[in-house]
Amino acid sequence: GVDSIADMLNLMDKATEEEILDNLEEKDPDLAEEIRQLMFVFDDLAKLDDRSAQELVKAVPQDKWKVALKTSSEAVKELIFQNMSERAMEMLKEDMEAMGAVKLSDVEAVQFEILTTTRKLEEEGKVVITSGEGAYV
Repeated sequence: GVDSIADMLNLMDKATEEEILDNLEEKDPDLAEEIRQLMFVFDDLAKLDDRSAQELVKAVPQDKWKVALKTSSEAVKELIFQNMSERAMEMLKEDMEAMGAVKLSDVEAVQFEILTTTRKLEEEGKVVITSGEGAYV
């Protein structure tokens, strides 16, 4: 199924992954997008290096982070907090504490926006998304 394909593509190198998805997109754009959404999920942001996380923090407005981090893993929260200024981190934590209940669908929508921004930044070369066990030299 689609989950298995996404898992397999996550283990491949970036060039092969893109080639397969580009070919699939020509035949079935909806299926290609569904696979892309499953390949990189919000909790995968914890795998970003600090430089990439800093770029992402700059690119996403603070009000989006307070919603998106509502259901995220502690690893993602920690990465985002440590890659913003002390003042911004304190303000974000206060905003999150003061914020009431938020619909899960709203949280997921904001998380998807952030993932879209992350992919865009990756295309621009500002963010490095690691998948699988790739090594850098």
